[in-house]
Amino acid sequence: MTARALILGCSGTRLLPEEDAFFRDVRPWGFILFKRNIGTPEEVRALTDALRDTVGRADAPILIDQEGGRVQRMGPPHWPKYPAGSRFGRLNGSGTAMARLGARLIAHDLRAVGITVDCAPILDVPVEGSDAIIGDRAYGSHPDVVAAIGRAVAEGLMEGGVLPVIKHMPGHGRAACDSHHALPVVEASRDSLEASDFRPFVALADMPLAMSAHIVFTALDPERPATQSPTVIREIVRGRIGFDGLLMTDDLSMNALRGSFRERAEASFAAGVDAVLHCNGAMDEMRAVAEAAPLLSGDALRRAAAALARLRPDPEGFDLAEARARFEEGLAAAA
Repeated sequence: MTARALILGCSGTRLLPEEDAFFRDVRPWGFILFKRNIGTPEEVRALTDALRDTVGRADAPILIDQEGGRVQRMGPPHWPKYPAGSRFGRLNGSGTAMARLGARLIAHDLRAVGITVDCAPILDVPVEGSDAIIGDRAYGSHPDVVAAIGRAVAEGLMEGGVLPVIKHMPGHGRAACDSHHALPVVEASRDSLEASDFRPFVALADMPLAMSAHIVFTALDPERPATQSPTVIREIVRGRIGFDGLLMTDDLSMNALRGSFRERAEASFAAGVDAVLHCNGAMDEMRAVAEAAPLLSGDALRRAAAALARLRPDPEGFDLAEARARFEEGLAAAA
């Protein structure tokens, strides 16, 4: 059964009958969870099982944003609180090792409840004066530091049986506003973007999944945000950066985008993304997005299959207690 090029959210900790029927009909490739979907570990596991049942695919990817810091959908009392990405960038010599261990622990948390994709690492390089939406989520302000810690996070996740999503391609660090609320316009030169913003993505171009940025780069395409720009997707993401994994949009319900939800999806597919992401669980919006979403085929299907092929089975022999103790001791020692 072929999946549709969609990743969708749902409204709560249990599937509503209307959601169950809708997902069975449109057959999205995957799903994404937010805090509104997170109850006890048993409830999360029941939800991920139910979501996969609707599409009849045991390997249907289920995503979450579990970076640590401000962006952590699963937290106390059932899961530990993890530090923001900037903490690892300040650890100097131990930063990459600690980031990898933290990601391995996050992967254990996610895989235990049926979540197989984490929307991390964040590879954005913030600059002075940029909006705080990235802020302490970033691993540092130098592209080489961001790339090194980003790779450690990605590899730690994959060791634990969870796929990483590198984001927000080709870079959100210069945005002067939050794309959840408005459309950022970046006027940096192509040379500046090459020297900083693109570099972490080039360094991690071998990763299986990536997320686009809802940002206009005037030096690349002054009219359209990257998510909907054929120039950015084809010439920069696929060409200059060299990424050949599955490219998904950032959330289509963000206010950076204009037009109806069908038009937002159509423009994204026309630009060359492989799958569109809609997160808020609003049924009327999901129906409109689904109307524009094709079945996965061609390169998009190849990339989706290649991504899932990199999922490891449930890892064995991981000493959770020892790893958590080592992580906490490492952070305490560095402090």
